[in-house]
Amino acid sequence: MKRVSRMVTIAKSLTSTIKLNNGNDMPMFGLGMWQANSGSNGPAEKAVVYALQNGYKMIDTATLYGNQSDVGEGLRKSGVKREDVFLVTKLWTNGYESCRDEFMSSLKQLDSGYIDLYLIHSPSGGQVLESYKAMMEFQQQGLVRSIGVSNFGVQHLEGMKKAGVPTPTVNQIELHPWMKRTELVSYCRDNGIAVMGYSPLVKAERLKDPTIVSVAKKVGKTVGQVLIRYSVQMGYITIPKSEKPARIIENSQVFDWSIPEEEMATLNSLPETSCTWNPALSAWEG
Repeated sequence: MKRVSRMVTIAKSLTSTIKLNNGNDMPMFGLGMWQANSGSNGPAEKAVVYALQNGYKMIDTATLYGNQSDVGEGLRKSGVKREDVFLVTKLWTNGYESCRDEFMSSLKQLDSGYIDLYLIHSPSGGQVLESYKAMMEFQQQGLVRSIGVSNFGVQHLEGMKKAGVPTPTVNQIELHPWMKRTELVSYCRDNGIAVMGYSPLVKAERLKDPTIVSVAKKVGKTVGQVLIRYSVQMGYITIPKSEKPARIIENSQVFDWSIPEEEMATLNSLPETSCTWNPALSAWEG
């Protein structure tokens, strides 16, 4: 199996990609759909249309988000070719049969023919290996291009390694200046697992933080852009979420400037604090 280089890849534009450990290319920037409101011609659908028509190449959703149908409809209405869009979705209920049923439901809702990246949303509750077995079968059938995990800690990834299953292509985890997860990120990179960060904007909880505000003033950018650029410079695949057209554009304007090393060091010195759940700390249950 091909391995990802330990070298950090930094996105240079919306079209930048990273080579996964199975040889497939994955965009390093996309639109996150967590809490994007669903409904016919609603905010989620419109956000997908607008993002894709303005250069975004990846959409990240999940069964839990309840908007997979909106993503599928947005893709169709965008006029962008299916092969030019990288679709990510996630399994919520672990287990072999649960995975098979849920995946087919996701595929039907997205109505996309195949899914580019299918992730186990969480290791909580166990049955990870059973889920992964079903995912591998879908991959062999051509219904999934790449498979991976989300919210997995080192102990979970080690458990999968010891079980002898193929290395996940991606681990999607919470990443931002207050959640750097140095050990976990290093483990993933050392083992050829691409690091995908969610909540790069810290769910808007820290947009008035004096440290971030100070950096934003120094570089002449918005606080949101600084937070997203931080993820870009750290070499993370990142998926900022927004339903607002102006913000979707603003979030993507992070490739022709950089945060100075001194300010990056300051951001990397901030204390670790999660803005969401943290299943990566749970025990490995197999």
